[in-house]
Order: sequence, then C-alpha cells, then structure tokens
Amino acid sequence: MRRLRAGLEGRPTPQHVAMIIDGNRRWAKQLGLESAAFGHRAGADKMMEFLGWCDRAGVERVTLYLLSIDNLTGRSSEELSDLVEIIADLARRIAANTRWRVQQVGQKEPLPEQLAATLTEVEAATAGRECGSGQGLHVNLAVGYGGRSEIVDAIRRIVNKHAEDGESLEALAARITPELIGEHLYTGGQPDPDLVIRTSGEQRLSDFMLWQSAHSEFYFVEALGPDLREVDFLRALRDFAGRQRRFGH
Repeated sequence: MRRLRAGLEGRPTPQHVAMIIDGNRRWAKQLGLESAAFGHRAGADKMMEFLGWCDRAGVERVTLYLLSIDNLTGRSSEELSDLVEIIADLARRIAANTRWRVQQVGQKEPLPEQLAATLTEVEAATAGRECGSGQGLHVNLAVGYGGRSEIVDAIRRIVNKHAEDGESLEALAARITPELIGEHLYTGGQPDPDLVIRTSGEQRLSDFMLWQSAHSEFYFVEALGPDLREVDFLRALRDFAGRQRRFGH
C-alpha cells in the first residue's frame, strides 16, 4: 500500500465520494451467521474505517447509501428493526469524531421515529463544524433515500414556492433549469460526487443519486461490503486519477 499511496501524491483526488455499500446480507449468509444483522453491523464498522480512509486521503465529502425508500417496505420487520438501530448507532459514532459533520439526505417522514430523532440530533450537534480543505469530512447519510423521490421532491418544492409567489405557469416554465433543480435536491448547495463506489460486484445505481451522478466516475469492487480493504479504496483512487473526465463533452 505504501507504493500505492506514493503513486497518488500530486494526482487528482475526488473531493466528493459516494459509496453504495452492498453485500452485507450475503456476507453474513456465507459465514453461516444466524441473521443479516451481523452483516449490517460489520458493514457499519467498515463504513467507519472507510470514512477514516477518505479523511486521510484528502476527500472532503462522503455520501453513504445506508437505507433506501424501497428498503423501508422490502425488508422483513425484524431485519428493518435491526438495521434502524445499527444506522442510528453509526450516525452517533460518526458525530463523535469532532472533525466530521453529519447530514441526512433523504426523507424523515417514512423513518421510524427514533431513527429520525437521532438523525436530527446529530445534524444539529455537528452543524457548526467546519469541513473541507483538510479540516474534516462532511458526511451525508442517505437514509430514507430514493433518487427518483428526491427529484420529485425538488420539483414539488420549486412549484410550491412559485405558487406562493403568485406567478404564472409560463413564468415557472421559463425559470426551470438544471441548476434550479439541483439547488432544491437533498444535497442542494453541495458539489456532485466525483466518484461513486459500489461493493459486492453489482454494477447498478439502485436509485442512488440519479441526478447528481450524471458526470460521476464509477468504480465497482468485487468484495462484499464488510470485506472492503483500504487497498481496494486506494486502487479506486488510482483508477480515478488516471481517468480523463469529460463532463459530457
């Protein structure tokens, strides 16, 4: 890894990394563990390590995809209950690092009350922390998240604001731009992810940051979420540094 790190010096580093951690349940099943909760806890521990790797590498912002809107209806009640507790604990652990700021990106309304309260609490506790430029990480927790829902919510906010202002539909149509929609996303005001990483070998977005990842670079890792290694992350950074970003041109 020393050679990998040395080779990254002076090369482009993604300032915003988005992570789809996948394979926690398969990891638990392969080890013969009695429930998926063991995999989710191992995945949460790995995400704490991952944030440390990002911080040391000079990444300024990380978005972790932890719980989708679909997960809220597609998982068994027992697994969902365990997952909610694990995510709440992870949020508190991240907030305990005084150099990291936590922000939920997603909907709070569909979440269990305790998880929503925990996310609100850690957001408030870390809101004043300065991040970026080597000072620390801004950590987005994508919880109660869906990319399509995010775009719909952004459009709804724009329309509602327009209605409050009493302007015409023609005026609204003239105002709609990609920039305006971007400002009303859950990540409004933040730069889009430069690099999206997904574990477990799956190569799909799963309704994650559909708008923001339009010009992102993608890197897929074969390792299941809890088996992710720092060397895998450094290889992702090396791959990113070697790409010529075109931004649609």
